Amino acid sequence: MTDDRSKQSAYAAAGVDIDAANETLARMREAIRSTYTPEVLSDVGSFGGLFSAAAFKDLSDPVLVASTDGVGTKTMVAARLGRWEGIGRDLVNHCINDVLVQGARPLFFLDYVASAVLEPAVTAAVVDGIAAACREAGIALLGGETAEMPGVYKSGQMDVVGTVVGVADRPTLITGERIIAGDAVLALPSSGLHPNGYSLARSALAAFDWTIPRDELGGATIGEALLAMHRSYLPEINALRAADIDIKGLAHITGGGIVENLPRILPEGLGARLASAMWRTPPIFDLIAEAGSVPDDEMRRVFNLGGGMLVVLPAGQAPVALNTLAEDTGATDPVLAGEIVSGEGVVIA
Repeated sequence: MTDDRSKQSAYAAAGVDIDAANETLARMREAIRSTYTPEVLSDVGSFGGLFSAAAFKDLSDPVLVASTDGVGTKTMVAARLGRWEGIGRDLVNHCINDVLVQGARPLFFLDYVASAVLEPAVTAAVVDGIAAACREAGIALLGGETAEMPGVYKSGQMDVVGTVVGVADRPTLITGERIIAGDAVLALPSSGLHPNGYSLARSALAAFDWTIPRDELGGATIGEALLAMHRSYLPEINALRAADIDIKGLAHITGGGIVENLPRILPEGLGARLASAMWRTPPIFDLIAEAGSVPDDEMRRVFNLGGGMLVVLPAGQAPVALNTLAEDTGATDPVLAGEIVSGEGVVIA
């Protein structure tokens, strides 16, 4: 008969270190608790996270809105540079933006972090970033999973995935069904690559030194540009709704770019005509296109190219919306990017 220590040693020999898992949890515990809102009824280590539905009592017909996503191979950029602090923020903001599209208020978040070999400091850095983004958004990190899976993941690799749950009042859901020709399209700027397209970006830029400041990137390094945080558009959308702007549709621009994401919210028979000159394209995209000989059409299908979130609203409200964003959030880059037109697809001039 073997004791617990010998069992753990055998497990460690097989590639899974229980002591490392316990150390990781200890490092993360306070960061997780720091996100708890009054609705959280459970503590770290519970089998299931408990969240009070009393948060819905002010809604006439509450609808839960959920989204799961990951940061893809951006983790390989973080591993190459040894910088993990932003990956957790990317994950939370990405998921929040997805439920924002339907008008949901985010409530709580769940994370999944897996690797071949558990490195407590690295995993804790990722979860610290998740917790920080949750605190900034006013949502709880309600639970999650940290998995050590040798044989599934290669050494040095990490997978980071999250789920957000939000709530919306059914009468105020943002569905896109009220969009008509003549509506305006505002573009809220991205800070760089959203967590998509990194396989292409890494391939195109593989021959460069990612640690040297580059003039074409405004003095930033390639590594810094690739790790630029995926921003949350929660403050901007909250400001627009507080100003009674009639948001008819929202499109979060991730994989597929503007040309594939905007049509997802448009009624049949409608398209959009946009002017790319109206918004600033972060220079990292130009470098990827040039170094990888990537044609314009493919760049537009893979990347956001600087238009991170598109807002469809009545044309007459566009000036008020832009002023609201500038005054209430300090955002100076949102622009009137174009309009909804009869037809199909998105034309970017």
